[in-house]
Amino acid sequence: MADEVWLVRHGATEWSVAGRHTSTTDLPLLPEGEEGARALAPRLADVGFALVLTSPRQRARRTAELAGFPDAEVEPGLVEWDYGDYEGVTTATIRETVPGWSVWTHPVPGGETAEEVAARIDAVLARLAGVEGRALLFAHGHALPAVAARWLGLPVSEGRHLPLDTTTISVLGRRRDDAVVTRWNA
Repeated sequence: MADEVWLVRHGATEWSVAGRHTSTTDLPLLPEGEEGARALAPRLADVGFALVLTSPRQRARRTAELAGFPDAEVEPGLVEWDYGDYEGVTTATIRETVPGWSVWTHPVPGGETAEEVAARIDAVLARLAGVEGRALLFAHGHALPAVAARWLGLPVSEGRHLPLDTTTISVLGRRRDDAVVTRWNA
């Protein structure tokens, strides 16, 4: 297994700024999202990664490119949680008809279940099992907390405790025999 897994959430998009759920809608980065992605480059430049993967969505691919990783390999398993009927809708709007709704704990009509997300993320983590050194993943605000939860051996729903801002770096690692979060939302 990779010694460390570094996670980078993509830069700001129109919908991420507005709090709209964005999975399959392939939005570009806003100018401030591009600026934030460029600011990641010096923070990542001297780290050294054995494997760099990105979600296929343009917001993640462009963040990887601007952060200094234009050759990041596209990994379909890193796409954002499929929000189905809730694509483009805010949590506040959903809660008008489904009180207390959360992607982590409630059904997503027409979208993915937590179990489906877990299977997808587990396949990505299985791929990292053969990596010696560090891996770097560029992805999304629900997909990456799901990666962290599964890294820790927890259900995907526990990702709800790990919110991510755009263009942040988080690091998963190991201490002795335990999987740990060594940095979050930095």
